[in-house]
Amino acid sequence: MASCSDCKRGKILPGEPAGTMVKDAYFAAGPEGNTSRAVILLTDIYGLPLVNSKILADNISKQLSCDVWVPDLFNGKPPVKVGDLKVPKRVGEKSIALFRNRISTAYPKVETFIKNLKDEKKYEKLGAVGYCFGGGLAVMLAAADLLNTAVICHPSSITEEQVQAMKIPSSWACAEEDFAFKPEIRRKAEEILASRMGKDNFAEYEFKDYKGCVHGFAARPDLEYPEAKAGYEGAFEQTIQWFEKTLPGSTTV
Repeated sequence: MASCSDCKRGKILPGEPAGTMVKDAYFAAGPEGNTSRAVILLTDIYGLPLVNSKILADNISKQLSCDVWVPDLFNGKPPVKVGDLKVPKRVGEKSIALFRNRISTAYPKVETFIKNLKDEKKYEKLGAVGYCFGGGLAVMLAAADLLNTAVICHPSSITEEQVQAMKIPSSWACAEEDFAFKPEIRRKAEEILASRMGKDNFAEYEFKDYKGCVHGFAARPDLEYPEAKAGYEGAFEQTIQWFEKTLPGSTTV
């Protein structure tokens, strides 16, 4: 496909990025002096070339009054170009092509990025929000001592073992129909987290389902469809509320 005309029909979020590129990451700066918390946004398989991740980072930064970072997960070469991967836009539609990429290849890069960020910026608390590919990556990061909380939006394929290993509070935004995070996997993930409540001070969690939505709705919605628009707005508000609850911060001057 030579162009992404299909993507422009509601799949590209409105607005222009207001942040800057810092080395290999997009940076949406919060108010000057606010250094107590920051959010890391983990993109879908389209990576930084899809402007949506930058728009989301800007909006999250504005709502939370904190820094938001979007690391390049693919060393400048996302596995799929905008417009090349066809995914369903609403319930009932089928995907034309799926791309499977090992999250384990991106994990070391993000792990190093987070450790360096902590050393350089001295953030007191870090949260992550992951979409699709980035959602699966967020699940893996939730098992390490790197983050304080996570929001996981329609993740790529994950295992029961990965959910069992999670250590931090998590909020899940789920589609009604998802070819990657299938209903049975979603139910099992919630069962695993529910079984751990009250044991060893296990962190709280929540699952929210968005009727009429499909995989990708929180990051790449087709806003022409009312259910997709409502799901996108709902997942964004869910993200903000979760971080306000589990990632408290204070402004220092």
